[in-house]
Amino acid sequence: MNKIVDVLIIGSGVSGIYCSLNLKESLNVMLVTKSKLENTNTYLAQGGISTARNKEDIPVFIEDTLKAGQYKNKLEAVTVLAKESRDNIEKLLAIGVNFDKSSNELNYTREGAHSINRIVHTKDNTGESIQLALEKELKQRKNISIYEDTYFVDIIKEENKCIGAVLIKDEEQINVYAKAVVLATGGIGGVFRNSTNQRILNGDGIAVALKHKIKLKDLNYIQIHPTAFYEENNDEKRLLISEAVRGEGGKLLDINGERFIDELLPRDVVSKAIFKQMDKTNSPFVYLDVTFMEKDYIINRFPFIYKECLKRGTDITEDYIKISPAQHYFMGGIEVDLDSKTSMENLYAVGEISCTGVHGANRLASNSLLEGVVFSKRCARFINENIDDIESKIGPTYEVKDTLQNLIKINKNLVIKEIKEQCEEFEDELFDYR
Repeated sequence: MNKIVDVLIIGSGVSGIYCSLNLKESLNVMLVTKSKLENTNTYLAQGGISTARNKEDIPVFIEDTLKAGQYKNKLEAVTVLAKESRDNIEKLLAIGVNFDKSSNELNYTREGAHSINRIVHTKDNTGESIQLALEKELKQRKNISIYEDTYFVDIIKEENKCIGAVLIKDEEQINVYAKAVVLATGGIGGVFRNSTNQRILNGDGIAVALKHKIKLKDLNYIQIHPTAFYEENNDEKRLLISEAVRGEGGKLLDINGERFIDELLPRDVVSKAIFKQMDKTNSPFVYLDVTFMEKDYIINRFPFIYKECLKRGTDITEDYIKISPAQHYFMGGIEVDLDSKTSMENLYAVGEISCTGVHGANRLASNSLLEGVVFSKRCARFINENIDDIESKIGPTYEVKDTLQNLIKINKNLVIKEIKEQCEEFEDELFDYR
């Protein structure tokens, strides 16, 4: 089957949907996802979304982001992120995201390595709130067709131009030809045995980029989150205990009840300290303590974490939370410019699959959702301004002869191989070869 659209967007997280909503409504847009719309890392995001509080905060926000990223960030991209943050928060509010407020003013919390409170949130389910608001708006757009349970196999190219993509739905191959293709395929947590990510996120975009020699950047920059709920013999995604818990005063203790680190240092520093303490005390976990806080405050501020921990036998108002670090975020990816363009013409990448250079070697807390909206909006704006100059083409493609499950396995192992070659500190047993 062949389909022709103006823009094909692959992925249904915040960056994919927000990009589609910022495209001109005169364009014929197709948005596909390999599972259901909400089965994304966006939906799992708890803590919030960063924003510059005002003009005076912009240089401070930039410096905080650079410092957390070990000054390996792309300054131009960080500057864009900070300067355009506020406008995008206002747009999310207009779309219907109900960020927490007091007396009609936004509430701001603080997380590790931020100089001030500058993170807006909805309780501890910010990602879910954003996702649901965007989905509601998405379903009202008549120019956008949504394809769930549709697997992205490969791009279709002519010379160094992307002219479409090969998809599989219900065991049928669909060749989609588009003037612009946007990869919003998410992270790589599914290639790790121990991760907070959705298990289906195997770096599909990275695999395609490797096959077509599309430029990649900083594949060795993989973030380990300090606080994931510790469970024995759990092969599913780890329950994230948001950095906002430490931002609101939560304390890290070793198994002897001793505090051992400043909880608001950058994530990589805190994770290394936890690993060191686990080794020192010969324990597979340390504790996160919020029991000194008022019970009603904990339940109201962190309802999702409270309920999920309770399901696992831990009442966080009375018990220490067992935690250990887990793979959480991918700072590297497909190299893009400030308009999300890749090295292949008419191919774009947004969200976690892209490498804008914003995060450097270590992402500042709550900058992921912000990066997703800022750069996907810029991507949409660039497409809006240039798509009329692009000619639709139906070019050659290939017939998919392999099974879908085998294609998934091949792509996943291709990503694992490349990550292993780039990252000496990650041992073979950390990867998931299933």
